[in-house]
Amino acid sequence: MNFSHIMLATNTQSNSSGNGWVLILECVVFIVILYLLMILPQKKKRKKEDQMRDSVQVGDNITTIGGISGRVVGIREDSGILVIETGTDRAKMNIKKWAIGSVDTVHEEKK
Repeated sequence: MNFSHIMLATNTQSNSSGNGWVLILECVVFIVILYLLMILPQKKKRKKEDQMRDSVQVGDNITTIGGISGRVVGIREDSGILVIETGTDRAKMNIKKWAIGSVDTVHEEKK
């Protein structure tokens, strides 16, 4: 090993200690950008979906995340289960509230 290589390595290490704060600042900025671009929109979407699922009423037409369509005929609030009718033979199914993909009936807000 050459003496010039040792001096170069020593100079590089002493200069990099001042750049530590810049690295930390870059990491913080990256985390903030990640939060704003990924986590915040996902929270807004989840809040909107929860609001949609909580507003389901008897008589609404719904579609589950599995693609089953039906009309809500009963709601059990204590267990979070909905009873829906599907098909022309009016078969009844129990589904969980979290399985609602969309509500096809739009309600007018009461004033």
